[in-house]
Amino acid sequence: MGNLVRTVALPGGERIPVLGIGTWNMAGRRTQRADEIASLQMALDLGMTVIDTAEMYGDGAAETLVAEAIGNRRSEAFIVSKVLPQHATRRGTVSACEASLRRLKTDRLDMYLLHWRGGVPLEETMEAFGALLRDGKIRYWGVSNFDVDDLQELADVTTAGAAPVATNQVLYNLRRRGIEYDLLPWCRERGITVMAYSPLEQGLLAGDATLKSVGKRLRATPAQVALAWILRQEGVMVIPKAGRVERVRENRGALDIELTPDDLAELDEAFPRPRRKIPLEMI
Repeated sequence: MGNLVRTVALPGGERIPVLGIGTWNMAGRRTQRADEIASLQMALDLGMTVIDTAEMYGDGAAETLVAEAIGNRRSEAFIVSKVLPQHATRRGTVSACEASLRRLKTDRLDMYLLHWRGGVPLEETMEAFGALLRDGKIRYWGVSNFDVDDLQELADVTTAGAAPVATNQVLYNLRRRGIEYDLLPWCRERGITVMAYSPLEQGLLAGDATLKSVGKRLRATPAQVALAWILRQEGVMVIPKAGRVERVRENRGALDIELTPDDLAELDEAFPRPRRKIPLEMI
């Protein structure tokens, strides 16, 4: 089968594809809606079944778009959504989740994340996640934009016997390698999947000269090289946004690219690895 995608394990052993699709900045223009729906459907067709969204994206419009795209294919999709920090109280998290479920026209989220840290104590959000898990409204929980100290604090408040944090969704690409210094190893040691967002630096890497030269040797586009570079990392999966079918196909092609030691050396020279702690970047 051509649509089998390599997988990464979540805590507990379930495996999800290492390549999915993001929906940030989707559902903004009516003229693009048909293309965006077709892209999400193509991602499912190609086995890129992790669909990442959030209540923040278009004030819920992206979730509504996902529901329309999935239609009766809910069982094929692994849906990730996120709660805004200002909603992340014990009661607020539950009602935000229920609103997301209504927009997504589903009875469960496969993964629910705290979008970034706000003023609400982590214990409160964790309690709400626990209640949502028990009620079957979410299957896994995780966080987004958490640095090592945030994760350490999270580990301290996660009670014994509670479901472990399944993922940390963070900004990671060739131009933003800070997580390699400490965050990525920390997550790997604990079996926490890292979900890389904005892997093409919002399209900037698609025009990069080094990526073009590496891509020429590999008969690949710069974007495919940038994705292949992340996809070779253990314990990492990636969710590039794609609003057109041809872009989804291009992203899927990144899984077939093998970067040589020479390719990696050239990329390291152009985009040096971090030599010290860099505070977690986010966009």
